[in-house]
Amino acid sequence: MRRQPLDYIWWLASRASGTVALLLVTSSVLIGLLMASGLLKKPGLKKRLIATHEHTALIAMVLIAVHGITLLGDRTLNPGPVGILVPFDAGYRPVYVAIGIISGYLIAALGLSFYIRRRIGGKRWRQLHRFTVAAYALGVAHAIGAGSDASTPLVRFAVVASVLPAAALFVIRNRPRESPAAARAAARAAAAPEVEPAAAALRPRLGSAEPVGAEQGA
Repeated sequence: MRRQPLDYIWWLASRASGTVALLLVTSSVLIGLLMASGLLKKPGLKKRLIATHEHTALIAMVLIAVHGITLLGDRTLNPGPVGILVPFDAGYRPVYVAIGIISGYLIAALGLSFYIRRRIGGKRWRQLHRFTVAAYALGVAHAIGAGSDASTPLVRFAVVASVLPAAALFVIRNRPRESPAAARAAARAAAAPEVEPAAAALRPRLGSAEPVGAEQGA
């Protein structure tokens, strides 16, 4: 079947929107992990990054939708609405396309959960938000497995260059940390030796006063 120029336009639009969406999701994940890692020491920086984190996620969701919708115009793939919405229904690399669809749903759900944070509670929202890394990993797998140019050195280098910082921040984010209660207990234990000598110095004086009182009473 001979392809028409318009077919390439739809394919290029889908590839471009998908690539930019992956870059934005990567940026959002990196910012989120950086804020949660405890590495930010500058006052006010974390608060400013929250807006960037939120906006990049929202734009990424829009581009993910564009990535799927523009595929409807590709006459070669011809996935149809079901093919871009239902996992494992696509005829082209169904496993990796399904992974991408699932990743898109997860990213949309986790991104929009920010607006119901007060209803579900901050603790529950943070627990759900941890799955963002899993959604990002699925998106990377989709890009590598379903992308027609994923085998090129440039694309693979770009993927590795984005994944390594995210993996490093994820490890830092999940490193064992001392709880506030344990930190307070350690602080009290450190201060105890300084108090003990002072108390010990008072004991001889108190002890020497007892015989005097006893002699007076006699």
